[in-house]
Amino acid sequence: MESTTIVLPSAPADTRRPPLPLLAAVVPVAAGIVLWLVTGSLFALCFAALGPLMLVASYVDGLRTRLRERRRGREESDAAWERAETELERLHAQEHADAWRREPGVVQSLQDPPLRSGEAPDQRTLVVLGRGVRPSAVQARGGDDDRSRAFRTRARELGDAPVSVPLGRGICVRAAGPVAEAVARAIVVQLCLRFGPSLLGISGEAISVWGLSGYPHVGRRRAAFRLALGEGDGRTDATICIRMPGEEPPEGVTTVLDCSVPACSRMRTPDGDRELAVEALSVQQARIIGADLAARADTETAIPDRIGLDELGAADAGGLAAAIGRGERGDLSVSLVEDGPHAIVTGMTGTGKSELLTSWITALTATHSPEELAFVLVDFKGGTAFDPLRRLPHVVAVITDLDAEGARRGVGSLTAELRRREAALGRAGVRDVEECAELSRLVIVIDEFAALLQEHPDLGAVFTDVAARGRALGMHLVLGTQRASGVIRDALAANCPLRISLRVAEPADSRFVIGSDAAAELPGGTESRGLAFVRRPRDNRAELARIALTADADIEAAARRWGGHRAQPSPWLPQLPSRLELPADELSAGVVLGRADEPDRQRQPWLRLAEGDGLAVIGGPGSGKSTAVAMLAAQLPDAVVIPQDPEQAWDAVAQLCTGAHGPVLCDDLDLLAAKYPPDYAQVFTNRWELIVRAASTTVITMSRVSGPVGRLIDAVPRRALLRLTSKVEHIAAGGEPSAFDRGRLAGRAWVDGLEVQLCLPAAGAQLDQRTSESCEWQPRLARTGIITPAVAATAAVLASAHPGHRVMSLRDLAPGAPAAEDAVIVVGDPEEWRAQWTLLQGIRTTGELVVAAECATELRQLAGVRELPPYAQLHADRAWSVQAGSQPQRVLLS
Repeated sequence: MESTTIVLPSAPADTRRPPLPLLAAVVPVAAGIVLWLVTGSLFALCFAALGPLMLVASYVDGLRTRLRERRRGREESDAAWERAETELERLHAQEHADAWRREPGVVQSLQDPPLRSGEAPDQRTLVVLGRGVRPSAVQARGGDDDRSRAFRTRARELGDAPVSVPLGRGICVRAAGPVAEAVARAIVVQLCLRFGPSLLGISGEAISVWGLSGYPHVGRRRAAFRLALGEGDGRTDATICIRMPGEEPPEGVTTVLDCSVPACSRMRTPDGDRELAVEALSVQQARIIGADLAARADTETAIPDRIGLDELGAADAGGLAAAIGRGERGDLSVSLVEDGPHAIVTGMTGTGKSELLTSWITALTATHSPEELAFVLVDFKGGTAFDPLRRLPHVVAVITDLDAEGARRGVGSLTAELRRREAALGRAGVRDVEECAELSRLVIVIDEFAALLQEHPDLGAVFTDVAARGRALGMHLVLGTQRASGVIRDALAANCPLRISLRVAEPADSRFVIGSDAAAELPGGTESRGLAFVRRPRDNRAELARIALTADADIEAAARRWGGHRAQPSPWLPQLPSRLELPADELSAGVVLGRADEPDRQRQPWLRLAEGDGLAVIGGPGSGKSTAVAMLAAQLPDAVVIPQDPEQAWDAVAQLCTGAHGPVLCDDLDLLAAKYPPDYAQVFTNRWELIVRAASTTVITMSRVSGPVGRLIDAVPRRALLRLTSKVEHIAAGGEPSAFDRGRLAGRAWVDGLEVQLCLPAAGAQLDQRTSESCEWQPRLARTGIITPAVAATAAVLASAHPGHRVMSLRDLAPGAPAAEDAVIVVGDPEEWRAQWTLLQGIRTTGELVVAAECATELRQLAGVRELPPYAQLHADRAWSVQAGSQPQRVLLS
């Protein structure tokens, strides 16, 4: 880059006055005197006179040298200043030319038409309002005198330069009517000269008044930037307006021009005020320029810089034809029936592939009803490209990369749709969808096909199958991808004769799609966005076209047109709901578990629990096990719900083993079994084996299949796998490794190889979680013996609870002396009772022996009970009551 810094010359230094050579003058004088004294010759004194003469001569010569150097310094300084002035003039002239080239006004745009880069104007676009002084990039350094300071001041300012401001929301011109119109007219004409009709559109009531009716920019409401002349309507991007002097500018306008005298105007912006000489045009000048622009627009290429979908003509409604852009021979139409049945669309990121697909879909929906045509849209490039199209009744499903489960289920959905359509053709006795009134056409549009195959490689074979059989079945594929070579296999590409390629990076991709390198040779940047080569089977070579852009109004118009029409059922079944209430109309047909998902059969039937069926529900915390039991309990009013209290659970299970019973429900069986000691847990599990093998409905839930109750799983005919904490536990429970999902929703289970959403119970329904309420012990015989380690405390409690009985401690009796009273309760610890063996045998024979739960060993040793008694909780005043000839009963001492 050329330097813009000028180094100023310093002021010439003043030369010093020459010194007097005194020593040189004294030496000849001294030498002459010495010679005279020696020789006595008067000629020696003449030699002494040379000293003063040399002194005078040297001084005169020094003065001459000083004058010569001072003159030379002045000449060099003048030359340096001349060079600096010349450099300043050159740099300012170059900067002046560059400034007008980068920021051309009306005159410069007419003299040297600016290059149109294809970039649309925006609020940052600079608009030249006139001429004035602006800061210069030239810098000067050096020098500290007045001349240098004045030079630096001149270098920092560039005169007669363009004075520009950002367009922003618009510009307001305040002046008398004719002057204001001339200045505003020049601003608009300048923009029309710099930007083409596809990039800049003008509208407003002032168009005809200002003489701009003949400009090709008028009425271009689909242009990239819309400029209102006069008063804006709120739908434009900026406004050029005029006001009388003293009036307030409209809201949002940040540049105001006060032009009482155009040659001496004032510009006001948020950055301050500046003086300038504004540009102005007459009506006649503006009309001449407009006629030239209109003639130039007519001779330009037929491929526009930008075009809207509503500017295209309507395509033939038959054969799924749609106009998607404009080429050199006019509007470009493609047909999925005549040119397809399938299409490949390629293009790098940023070339407009998603806009092309959106315009294609919108164009088709504008001419075909939802009964004739349906779309399944698959977006694997972020999940938002097809969001505006969801409102169309033709769109029956939108799948994104954020919906990984939905994409996986698409394998079965597409296969089922193929079978459904084949069956429909078979029933109608025809070979093509055109002859079958039952079927409509289905178009599957995929954005980023390569990303879809990377995430779900099994879909590749399905799409190849659809491509092979889709023509007769009315199924069409539009495959969008950044690169086709190496992604789309030959078997699939062979059935996709319709090819569209935007700009691609590799020539191999261009040749794979359109048969030439043309798509790879498109220039980069925004000017190539939306340019595409289209090759149909009937084309000898690919045709270049500008793809139309779709506005929200186009989609809304299509949605309103078909608002009263019925949308088709989606072949891509939606996922199961995360919450599912019990269906009231289905309960009469049997016990409902939930709704199953069968995408390969295109249905989601209700899953039921048949009478006599057994079901094991396995899941981690918070996975919905308890909710499932509560839901089944609400449908089985006669079911036995095993309580979570271990005593009640023990009693309930023991009762169930004694004979026939109805449905049995138990939640967290593994956690319940873990509450028992080993001997009780073994008996408890053995009894459950009898229950689950019985011919009645049994439903158990557990957190994992390991532990004592793990073997019960094999005895249960069916199992439901909810969310488990690890993949190891999921596989151990019998689940497929591929079906493990750490984030599985609560209530979402795998049952019989199907994904099922279990129903929720009715509001307020819950399992009975009451704690144990054992009956309080009452003495029934004359003599009662109590075996407990807490003798004193138990005796005190019993004395208070049974005042009609004499409560006494065993240690108060004499050794070997039996208690003869009729109503006596004898309390003692195990060792004391061993010492009173005779008394113990008497009570065992004729009385009642009560053994505290903490003395389980003494129940067998002292009471002679060999069978496992009912489970009793420790340290909860529980005991076993034993009478002669009867089984022990669990009682509550207090």
